[in-house]
Amino acid sequence: MRTYTSSRSSRVPTRSSSPSDQSSQEHSRKRPLAERLSFHNTSQPLKRARTVASSSTSVSKHKPKHKYKSKEDRPPKCLTQLHFTLDSSILRTCPVCDLTYTKGAPEDEALHNSHCARVQRGMQWRRDEEKAAVEAQVCEIATGVKLKDGKSGRILSVNADAGGKIGSKLATLLQTISLHLSSPPLTRDVLRISKAYLFLLPSERPLSCETIAGCVIATHIPTAMAIASPAEVRGPLADTPSKAKPIPPPTARLVSVDPSSSLFCKPEPLPTPMGIPRLFVPSAYQRRGIALRLLDAAAATFVHGCPLNPRHGEVAFTQPTASGKALMEKWGGGGVRIYQE
Repeated sequence: MRTYTSSRSSRVPTRSSSPSDQSSQEHSRKRPLAERLSFHNTSQPLKRARTVASSSTSVSKHKPKHKYKSKEDRPPKCLTQLHFTLDSSILRTCPVCDLTYTKGAPEDEALHNSHCARVQRGMQWRRDEEKAAVEAQVCEIATGVKLKDGKSGRILSVNADAGGKIGSKLATLLQTISLHLSSPPLTRDVLRISKAYLFLLPSERPLSCETIAGCVIATHIPTAMAIASPAEVRGPLADTPSKAKPIPPPTARLVSVDPSSSLFCKPEPLPTPMGIPRLFVPSAYQRRGIALRLLDAAAATFVHGCPLNPRHGEVAFTQPTASGKALMEKWGGGGVRIYQE
């Protein structure tokens, strides 16, 4: 007779499952095949793919930097040699005022514009300068001075080292003259013993002002040199035998002032009371006799109570230009001397 007690006792009793165990078992179950296929076939977001791609390329581009123990171990950098080339075309020389300036530079162009206007049309003598004339001891030398074109003006005299508004006006005028003549500025010691002679003309503009149409600076000098005549420059024309010693040229004993114009002086210094270091007439007022009128006024009034005669060698110029030499010969008749400034 078979009993089932032993078989039942041999079986292992099974634990009763809790609700939490049932939920874990549900999660551990394999998902259906369709669900898994749909998950793998779903495309990832494009934004995430681009980010990954850019990060991978950036990592590949950036190479690790080499670390050097000292600066001497580093390889030298590739340097490029630069050269500054100044094109001559940017430099301009004005045909009117002969001033060389840099084209395109605002400061140079402003300086040229103001300087060229003063060289052509002169400077203005306004009411402010007329009011300050009494304080600066400006003397009126002559009035109603007629010129070749029929116009009349007046001549003023003032100390070259004057201050105030008259001094600033003279300083600007002397700077313009120095630039135009390419000459060094006059020193304070020279200005202290000098006088400025100005020729004023009524302005053509509808303004109550005058124009400085000419300027002459006269100063005290100790000595000057007489100009050698053309015959003294050429020397005697004598036939000498070929075996005789060569005779030095006559110019070897003379002082050369301007070889291009054959201007030579005798080396002996002669006492001379007055020198003319600067003479200037704007281009718009040239060939009217203004320079001659100013020179006459300076020779007549520079030494109080003692008029000077240029034909007697009592006036000297300082290294005149070509136009200055012609004026010197016309005014002094060959008697004007030369002195070194």
